[in-house]
Amino acid sequence: QVQLVESGGGLVQPGGSLKLSCAASKSIFSIFHMGWFRQVPGKERELVAIISNGAMTNYKDSVQGRFIISRDAAKNTVYLQMNRLKPEDTAVYYCTYGSGRSPRQGDYWGQGIQVTVSS
Repeated sequence: QVQLVESGGGLVQPGGSLKLSCAASKSIFSIFHMGWFRQVPGKERELVAIISNGAMTNYKDSVQGRFIISRDAAKNTVYLQMNRLKPEDTAVYYCTYGSGRSPRQGDYWGQGIQVTVSS
């Protein structure tokens, strides 16, 4: 099994920045995706950003241009640099990792980390 350890969440003011990290305990797929979903009360969990082993990225429309996803292969770690944060970005953010180029059933999940954007 692969464990995903998330860090970097917290409280930030609107317009501020925050960087999330997710480290996988090991790498078991040659072709894979890794990234972030988020969820707020009463809403479905939604994709925020993902990156593949080949560095192809996909972003939720509302975060494109503000968030940047990147990966450090040597550390089995994915990062989400979040800039110009808005109150609407407040959510629990979940790291995901799995086989193939896009999310699917059977993916691994982190425990979730709170991001709160408030003045």
